[in-house]
Amino acid sequence: MTDLPNDPTAALLFRLNQNINALGAAIEEAGIWLDQRGATEVYERISEHLEVLVDNSEAIAELLADLIARQKPDESTP
Repeated sequence: MTDLPNDPTAALLFRLNQNINALGAAIEEAGIWLDQRGATEVYERISEHLEVLVDNSEAIAELLADLIARQKPDESTP
């Protein structure tokens, strides 16, 4: 098992963001599949919700990078 840093906040947020992006991609693929089968209204609603993820993804990435940059190195790390 990998040792956790003293403050695992940045690593946790990074993993949560990865999960959100993966879920968004999976939902987008399901929406495309639905659209191809005639469920255009459902696809349009899915697309509207996915726009929120896209709109926020750059800001989240920047904030995570800032948080990681502010972390102090572990004292135990040589």
